[in-house]
Amino acid sequence: MLKQLLTAGLFALPLTGLLAQEHNMSRDYVKPEDPQVQQKLAAWQDLKFGLFMHWGTYSQWGIVESWSICPEDEGWTQRRGPYAASYNEYIKAYENLQTTFNPVRFDPSKWANAAEDAGMKYVVFTTKHHDGFCMFDTKQTDYKITDVKTPFSSNPKSNVAKEIFNTFRDKGFMIGAYFSKPDWHSKDYWWPYFPPKDRNVNYDPAKYPERWNAFKTYTANQIGELMSNYGKMDILWLDGGWVRPKASIDPSVDWQKSITFNQDIDMASIAAASRKLQPGLLVVDRTVGGPYENYVTPEQTIPRQPLDHPWESCITMGNSWSYVPNDHYKSANQIIHMLLRIVSRGGSLLLNIGPSPEGDFSDTAYARLKDIGGWMKIHGNAVYGTSPLAPYEEGQAVYLQSKDRSRYIIHYLSNEQQQMNVPETIVLPDWENVDKNTVVTSPDLPGKKLKLQQENGKWGIVVPKALREGMNLRAYAITFIVAPSKSRK
Repeated sequence: MLKQLLTAGLFALPLTGLLAQEHNMSRDYVKPEDPQVQQKLAAWQDLKFGLFMHWGTYSQWGIVESWSICPEDEGWTQRRGPYAASYNEYIKAYENLQTTFNPVRFDPSKWANAAEDAGMKYVVFTTKHHDGFCMFDTKQTDYKITDVKTPFSSNPKSNVAKEIFNTFRDKGFMIGAYFSKPDWHSKDYWWPYFPPKDRNVNYDPAKYPERWNAFKTYTANQIGELMSNYGKMDILWLDGGWVRPKASIDPSVDWQKSITFNQDIDMASIAAASRKLQPGLLVVDRTVGGPYENYVTPEQTIPRQPLDHPWESCITMGNSWSYVPNDHYKSANQIIHMLLRIVSRGGSLLLNIGPSPEGDFSDTAYARLKDIGGWMKIHGNAVYGTSPLAPYEEGQAVYLQSKDRSRYIIHYLSNEQQQMNVPETIVLPDWENVDKNTVVTSPDLPGKKLKLQQENGKWGIVVPKALREGMNLRAYAITFIVAPSKSRK
């Protein structure tokens, strides 16, 4: 998809081919005051690695999620196929996908097992995207997977959101519900009296307050259902940042310039009601900023430097957010490389996979998760629960610190390399409490202490030949653990 402008301080990852849509990162972070939210946020920040899934009826056409029904002239909204010539015919055919959606291979335990083996610790699932089709059993509309018009409704697992949340929760995952604030199927958002012009509400809410209040009630009721009927929830991940108070619009961001009307849905009430049902709930009103965006979500990008507030990069494993046949998937090495750079800056990686219309991941996606898991099982202690450590990243190394003040140097395989290229000596930064008694180990050589030597006033790790020459492409990265010195006085 066509890239959108990014705020200062970010750089785009080197994606190739079809690019998924990108969003800016909000600038005005407000630390939550609720102690339970603070506690949940700290626990979430230790997890570092999560699974994102965009899934809906659109997977049957192998197109970008929802956006082809949006009447904007952008790369990611272009209509294709036999109905593309007429907008009205296209909308009719798109909404008719409900009558053929039948993902008979849906098995959430297979996804949860693969995610667990990959070292993922939380999941965010699209309960409803912008097109308004609900992947949960809402009582507010019949445009849902559990309605009788949908073939899969007769399946015992038809309430897929509940099945996914329960299955992942049983494995100890934190649970996140993605929910789109705009709803292009709702007659109270895109009122049929007027044709939609763009992604925004197609009437003036101030002029027609009863209709807008009906939409606010609809939205609050659906979120209330998710918070009431789907077990313990940890994250309410809200998308569609154009649904926001007009006063919060940032005119320097290109896509926000199109927001004409005040689209305030009363986030204070939604957050309060949700937290009454789910104490400590993290609310992520992404790109809006303020007290209801408990962590920020740069999309398809990684900040250049550590941020002073919680954040997560949501990035696609392939080139698209939703299922596309024969999508190009990033290599396991690329994904580990991204994870390390994100964690070294204090963030988390939410890695997206789009399930197929049959209800499964591609074989390639499973293979990537397996390879990532093989590395994480050995090196995960250098990822989970760590914090950024200056100088953060130098050359092909990132630096992290654990809660017990152990320092980690992770020397990674670059995307261009075919094999690891580790120097004979890795010079340590000017860290305190490093002396001849400092213990250095590596999970790649279990049970072996590595030598330190001092030269020109700097300490360096002598890298054994077994590490320098025994690493191949599947190694991805080597971890060195520099334990806190216990020098005698």
